[in-house]
Amino acid sequence: MPSRQKKIIFSVAGVLSFGCVLIVAAAMGSQFWVQGTMLCTTGAQLVNATGQELDKFVGRVNYGLFHGQTVKQCGLGGRPFRFSFFPNLVDVIPASLHVTVIFFCGVLILFSSVATGFFVYNAFGSPYETLHGALGLYLWNFVCCLCSCLVMILFASEVKLHRLSDHIANFNEGTFMYKTHTEQFDHSFWLIFLTFLVHGLNILLIRVAGIQFPFQEAKESNVNTGASDLMY
Repeated sequence: MPSRQKKIIFSVAGVLSFGCVLIVAAAMGSQFWVQGTMLCTTGAQLVNATGQELDKFVGRVNYGLFHGQTVKQCGLGGRPFRFSFFPNLVDVIPASLHVTVIFFCGVLILFSSVATGFFVYNAFGSPYETLHGALGLYLWNFVCCLCSCLVMILFASEVKLHRLSDHIANFNEGTFMYKTHTEQFDHSFWLIFLTFLVHGLNILLIRVAGIQFPFQEAKESNVNTGASDLMY
């Protein structure tokens, strides 16, 4: 049976993993992954706007993985517009890349849930020295860290390399042309980075609990055996 110290550490790690499940699920449903402003280049060029005059042609945009909203301005006041990626923007965005981001978010939720169950099992049960024990704890948390990195890298490439905000701003626009004026990742994006840090912390907690890294104990025993053989 695990010691009291291991019970406490694994219980804390389990709570952190479950918190990651809730955080990623909430982030997926929000529309605050990216926020920015967009400039109506058509209107600005027509009146040759400069300085503070450009404010009349600068709108706002924010979006997440499934939906978002824009307020377009082209000198005639704001025009609010709400949109969904599915099915509205499927034809104008890199759909396969966007679906891949959503897929890895789902995988992250899945393995964070698995890690939660394994931490609880190791805290209050009698784990075997296989995937139920130390190896499983390291593996599931490592997979979660990897998925978090993939989500951030793929989504960042979709936004920056594929100019996702420009595609959104010019959706269903026949007269005016828009381009991204300012752009930054919002708090839901950084929540994914937070889950990466939490699962990295869980790996450290496993080590603090006194569980050796996988195969380390076997390697040390082999060294000791070899040393004893030399003595005979």
